[in-house]
Amino acid sequence: MSRYMMNKFIRAVEMSTANVTAYVADTEGFVDGWLDGEAGPDAVTDDRVLTPEERTAFVERDYGALYGLGAHPYLLWHFTEAVYEHEYTEGFGWRELVEKYRAAIIPHGEVDDIP
Repeated sequence: MSRYMMNKFIRAVEMSTANVTAYVADTEGFVDGWLDGEAGPDAVTDDRVLTPEERTAFVERDYGALYGLGAHPYLLWHFTEAVYEHEYTEGFGWRELVEKYRAAIIPHGEVDDIP
């Protein structure tokens, strides 16, 4: 598990509108590009490693799995809002996004219970 790298990835996406757009448009390509050091504000670092489970959760945009793997809840919520912004504003509403987020993370327990 590489919580630091998961949170670093989340921050790299969430802090940049261009990265959010690129991540939503080609999620798998963006994840692999980030791992190769081609995306994000800290592209010069070469210490980017995600476990296969973490990579899959990012590729599938599965915020419940990311939470269960130990993603920081504050960063993860803002990441989720950014990534799903166009869907909740054009499709379902913000309240429904909150309910979907809560339903996805509740099975993983409280933050302090996550290994």
